[in-house]
Amino acid sequence: MSWWCTGIRWKDGQPAIGWYGQGRGERASPLTYGQRLAFVARGERRCLGVWRSGKRTPCPTGATVPGRAGSAQCPECARLDGSFSVAADTRAADPRTYRVYLAWFGPGMVKVGITAEERGRARLLEQGAVAWAWLGRGPLMAARRTEELLRAALGVPDRIAYARKRAVRAQLPAAPERAREVAELHARAAALPGWPDSLERVGCEVADHAAAFGLEGLPDPARVITEMVPGGAVVGELVGAAGPDLHFADGLIVDTRLLAGWELAAPADGAAGTSVPVAEIPSAAERPPAEQDGLF
Repeated sequence: MSWWCTGIRWKDGQPAIGWYGQGRGERASPLTYGQRLAFVARGERRCLGVWRSGKRTPCPTGATVPGRAGSAQCPECARLDGSFSVAADTRAADPRTYRVYLAWFGPGMVKVGITAEERGRARLLEQGAVAWAWLGRGPLMAARRTEELLRAALGVPDRIAYARKRAVRAQLPAAPERAREVAELHARAAALPGWPDSLERVGCEVADHAAAFGLEGLPDPARVITEMVPGGAVVGELVGAAGPDLHFADGLIVDTRLLAGWELAAPADGAAGTSVPVAEIPSAAERPPAEQDGLF
């Protein structure tokens, strides 16, 4: 029976590749910086169904998914997934405690968001937040109203494109400067009127994920895979990971969202290099200065 890749998983601050086998559940393969990775895609990319409440419901039709799609779900499973979503405000009665946070990805790239308190910093790791801080905690709808208040008042978005995040990851300012930018925005947020009474304020304590992501000495990104194809191989030395991205020593970025839904195996012939479609990433000198923008 096949094991299908489910993309990157962050557990206890460490990256791993997730796998799903129908009838056998889920497992994960921990990743270590400095290790050599080599894998090839087999067969077709399949819909992974719906993950909800710690359980995966398989796709009823076993539908195929386009190689370039950012999600390994068919349209029907994606609709079902979205019908029970915090982001879509379809879970107003959720009794869990939520936290509001600030996440910093690079100079001028800060967003505000919410996550279930029980998840801890997992959401920040999944998004590739380099520096971050909690703002408050409370019921879901109070957290959502606070998120909207801060986005409007501070002019920060609730999403930043992964392409922008990865483009600056190897050229970030030092940790003190990152912390200063987050702390300044935290102070501005705390001073705003209109916070819901049911949301408890949280003092500013800036955390940093540079070590977890392996950012020290990270090579400037040069190429990013655009899709996996049957028989296509990815080969290289893993030197870092942030959000869904794997960073290789030769400047290759592997967006693990594009691995999800594939059966991956070791190359039978010991493939010498990467043979899947890739796109060039402009060098640091060619990139325009980062500016805060709205939703992408």
